[in-house]
Amino acid sequence: MGLGGISIWQLLIVLVIVALIFGTKKLRGVGSDLGGAVKGFKKALDDDAEKKEETVDETDKSDAETK
Repeated sequence: MGLGGISIWQLLIVLVIVALIFGTKKLRGVGSDLGGAVKGFKKALDDDAEKKEETVDETDKSDAETK
């Protein structure tokens, strides 16, 4: 038994049917688009985390200067 009651063979048959319907070229394009989207999402998260750290550092510095 595989994922949620789907065996490996059933999954392979579905993948073959999808490849036959859409073609490997289109699937490759979708895969590269999806990979680019994930990469952009990760970059945005990293940039947001860096901005948050800079804001916290600036707040700490301004608090230290007022004391």
